[in-house]
Amino acid sequence: MIVDERVRDYIHSLEPEQGCLEEEIAREAEAGNIPIIKKETAAMLKTLVTAKKPGAILEVGTAVGYSALLMAGVMPDSCRITTIEKYGPRILAARENFKKAGVEDRVTLMEGDAGEILKSLKGPYDLIFMDAAKGQYIHWLSDIIRLMAPGAMLFSDNVLQEGTIVQSRYGVERRDRTIHGRMREYLYRLKHMEELETAIVPVGDGVALSVLKEQRKETERNTG
Repeated sequence: MIVDERVRDYIHSLEPEQGCLEEEIAREAEAGNIPIIKKETAAMLKTLVTAKKPGAILEVGTAVGYSALLMAGVMPDSCRITTIEKYGPRILAARENFKKAGVEDRVTLMEGDAGEILKSLKGPYDLIFMDAAKGQYIHWLSDIIRLMAPGAMLFSDNVLQEGTIVQSRYGVERRDRTIHGRMREYLYRLKHMEELETAIVPVGDGVALSVLKEQRKETERNTG
């Protein structure tokens, strides 16, 4: 946890109920040790979707469908979500949750490896939510940028890795060093790409919010 636990608990105490289904999914995910978006991060995501009013959302990492349902609850009626998941049991759970929520016609779940699927997508998307294999963020970035509409927002979750991101590679467990190095590279790229404006926010396990500058995208299109 990046922030003081007392502050986190206070923020959590302010959160209203998400809805019977969403609360049930959250409880089952916690009991089954299935990672879902943290409460304070979920509140930020919902607020940004509400403000952005996207026409199309791409989610990389469906899990059991919790975050997709949160976004579906606040996005415009005309908006559609494309979400990607490769783990079979979670795909089944997500499809069942989408059916229970009655959003099957608004959420398209694509099964398979995110890297391969991203290359096949055309876009554009107004908002992209990244919450999958953290060590792959850097490898997906070029396709993510290609899929973003001018002015689109990229919401990358879990980028501070419980605070260990600030340590040197020798300060983290050997098994975590590859992911640690790739995430540091990913954050550096986000902050130094001319076409993006990025803020790294210590909310939940760390969020990177990136906006694709409209002028840069239009220039690329005109010269492409």
